[in-house]
Amino acid sequence: MNVPVQGVGSIGSLYGSEAAGVRAGTGISELNESGMSFKDTLAQALGEVQGLQDGASDAVEAFLRGDPVELHDVMAAVEEAGLALEMLVEVRNRVVDAYRTVVNMQS
Repeated sequence: MNVPVQGVGSIGSLYGSEAAGVRAGTGISELNESGMSFKDTLAQALGEVQGLQDGASDAVEAFLRGDPVELHDVMAAVEEAGLALEMLVEVRNRVVDAYRTVVNMQS
């Protein structure tokens, strides 16, 4: 069972392209006009990470049942889900740090 890496790419593009746009001096309204809102993008990323977690869980269960699943596919799915979760946690940490910085600037 192969699980695509799409979720990781969208999280990376979320942090990379929008953060670069903010640093380049574009306004928040311009970022929202480019497509989805930050909330929608974050919800999509959460859904994709959850999908990877579910896929890894299904692969492990199939392997344990004795279904014809290759061990390397199971290991790859579990590792991919773990990396996606780690990346999501890091994005969350960066957003919280940015929020704290903005709050401290207002004080």
